[in-house]
Amino acid sequence: MNHQENLPEQKKSIFSNLTMQILLAMVLGAALGIYVHQNYLPDTAKEFSGYIKMLATIFIRLVQMIIAPLVFTTLVVGIAKLGDIKAVGRIGGKALIWFFTASFISLLIGLFWVNILQPGAGLNLSDVDLATASEVTEKTKQFSAQNFVEHIIPKSVVEAMATNEILQIVIFSIFFGLAAASLGDHTKQVISALDKTSHIILKMVNYVMKFAPIGVFGAIAGVFAIRDVNELLFTYAKYFGSFLVGISSLWIVLLLIGYIFLKGRMTTLLKRITSPLVIAFGTTSSEAVFPKLTEELERFGVKDKIVSFMLPLGYSFNLDGSMMYMTFAAIFIAQAYGIPLDLGTQMTMLLVLMLTSKGIAGVPRASLVVVAATCGMFDIPVEGIALILPIDHFCDMFRSATNVLGNALATSVVGSWEKEE
Repeated sequence: MNHQENLPEQKKSIFSNLTMQILLAMVLGAALGIYVHQNYLPDTAKEFSGYIKMLATIFIRLVQMIIAPLVFTTLVVGIAKLGDIKAVGRIGGKALIWFFTASFISLLIGLFWVNILQPGAGLNLSDVDLATASEVTEKTKQFSAQNFVEHIIPKSVVEAMATNEILQIVIFSIFFGLAAASLGDHTKQVISALDKTSHIILKMVNYVMKFAPIGVFGAIAGVFAIRDVNELLFTYAKYFGSFLVGISSLWIVLLLIGYIFLKGRMTTLLKRITSPLVIAFGTTSSEAVFPKLTEELERFGVKDKIVSFMLPLGYSFNLDGSMMYMTFAAIFIAQAYGIPLDLGTQMTMLLVLMLTSKGIAGVPRASLVVVAATCGMFDIPVEGIALILPIDHFCDMFRSATNVLGNALATSVVGSWEKEE
């Protein structure tokens, strides 16, 4: 799959054009959404939002259509090329050490800033619409240790692929890849067929990504049409400002770590992943850029077998932006209700989040379910999730982009470690 490493200049210019098209689509989408919000009745604006968001839905569904076969084919081929359980264990061990360290740092940053800036202190709870939280709180009722295990281990690989459960597909693919590798030459034809299939799917990625600007346009226009952004940001200025301080700190830490391990190549990596970052930001879904990120990391020079092994794992275990937000949001809700939490309780909450968050897919609102479930465990009112729902979409834009950066960095660093060995 390393056929993509030496691209002609013309192809590289198309990449930069895609980024510009997406940025332009975001501006135009915001302008259209604001115009509709200011000039039409709320019911009309809501109807418009529903229709225009279909553009984003079409784009995300096109991407989701690719994800399951891409994860399966690339991961099986990657493991077969690694050749043995020892190599899989070595890379998997490095990956998990990185993921848990990154998760801990992300959670700690959220914990630090929510305690320093106290965004929930003295908040007026009288205007909170608790009905909006019902969808999230309903999902938390299903959140248990049993459901967590069932979420990780697939009952049926067909069902896992049909519902795009990345972690379940990863589990099946690892077993399939190891079994294929152990049979040696007998499975060469099967691996070759899967390798060719993965090339075809990556070609499909190029076609689907041409629709990205239209999808981003629809997503942004739909949100701005039904939200009075000025009023929203003013009401939540302290919360959103504190969140931005936290997420900016996380970016600084991630970039510093990147420059320590990758040195000058970190700048090249950032150029490569600009387009995936912008798409994730616009659509609030890190899942939407999974295929594109796979392609760009291979172009960056990470071996295909490392990318195909690391990235699916990262999407289940390494959502840095979401992790930072979880401690931040949970303690914010406690502050808003005037519930004091000592340092020991907060550190326990951090460890609980560290475990319960593993396996959540990189899709919008998944982290809110974990936050709500964690609040329930620590006797913090679960309906407090309604406090953050109105501003959550804008926080989710930053979370999703951060998740993409964290996974690109993890894959690139582990790839460079393997190259050195």
